[in-house]
Amino acid sequence: MSPQGRREQLLDAALGVILEQGYSGVSIEAIARAAGVTRPVIYDHFPNLPQLLQALVEREERCALEQLAYVVPEDPADADPLALLAAGVGRFLQAVISRPATWRIILLPLEGTPPIVRHHIETDRAQMLGRIEQLVRWAIAQTELPDQLDAELAARAIRDLGEEAGRMVLTDPERYSPERYEQFVQTVMSLLWPPNAPAH
Repeated sequence: MSPQGRREQLLDAALGVILEQGYSGVSIEAIARAAGVTRPVIYDHFPNLPQLLQALVEREERCALEQLAYVVPEDPADADPLALLAAGVGRFLQAVISRPATWRIILLPLEGTPPIVRHHIETDRAQMLGRIEQLVRWAIAQTELPDQLDAELAARAIRDLGEEAGRMVLTDPERYSPERYEQFVQTVMSLLWPPNAPAH
């Protein structure tokens, strides 16, 4: 196994231990057992447990932000604003399904979550809130939404709805599917702002 491949294996093992036993169950020994290697193999790649966990947090954060960049594009170009806002929820939930372990750490934080992990999660949530607010302001500027709409509160509502939907998809995917949530958002959007209604 290449050094990079071994690092990824060890990070995957650490993530599995966290999800199964919580952060209190994470140790070099537990990770070694989960990966099927000896402790020295881990120390060949990570000098200590805190640096291994830091690498894990950074990896999962990078993956999550890459997925969210697709969900909430910085440049929506000529997309239909209302369709983009509604479809974004569906894309987000598909992202959650594609990497459930990553999103469990973010959306269903475990007891004893270390401060560094909480800090990364809150920083990422704030960054995403800013992206969503930009998208809402863009939609208002496209005259698809009324200009009296509070962009900040709308962005918070969209983020909070998305996070709650993500939690439901993780805990009960058969009942709360991405398709069901996307249809719900489309229905609500059409009720709040009918397609043929004047924008301003």
